[in-house]
Amino acid sequence: MQDQPTALERFINGILPENPVYRQLLGMCPTLAVTNGMEPAMTMAGATAFVLISANIIVSLIRGLLKPHLRILVFTLTIATFVTITDRFLAAYMYEMSKQLGPYVPLIIVNCLIISRAEICASKQSLGVAVADGVGMSLGFALALASIATVREILGSGTWFSLPVLGSGWPGWGIMVLPPGAFLTLGLLLGGAEWFGARRARRALTVGK
Repeated sequence: MQDQPTALERFINGILPENPVYRQLLGMCPTLAVTNGMEPAMTMAGATAFVLISANIIVSLIRGLLKPHLRILVFTLTIATFVTITDRFLAAYMYEMSKQLGPYVPLIIVNCLIISRAEICASKQSLGVAVADGVGMSLGFALALASIATVREILGSGTWFSLPVLGSGWPGWGIMVLPPGAFLTLGLLLGGAEWFGARRARRALTVGK
């Protein structure tokens, strides 16, 4: 059996080398829908992190009981439980943000990022590794959402976390807070990430020679 990554490797890989947005292109729906401002983006990142880490913990604890033909059903039910907890918490304590995020919190249930981590890591490795994987992937997802939301909010509204950063004279690029701005920003940042990765690979080959 091929050796599985360690907890530290899972943690590091989730942040940059296997970033869920920039490398794996997972979770595109919330990435595009809630990144018109830092506040909704970070709330979604926090909600996803809670569900991902909690689901990884439960799946890892019961991995010895999982049946191959039922594992996806178990993953989905586990994720749905924590999504319901998250949705009710936001509705109770962050009502305005809950309304702003709308249906995108319940849609965490079908976020391929969370199901893939349950399948790839939590169902095969120990609790410590599953937690490290969940934390690393959550940080990577938050980093991606923060980078996109930062660009969109600053250029679109001249603010960051609703605080003015470009002054009252900034006209604002309205397109950046609209859906086309999400696709434009994501495309440019994806291109930048690919360029940076290719440059690092070329540099490593040069050093190796």
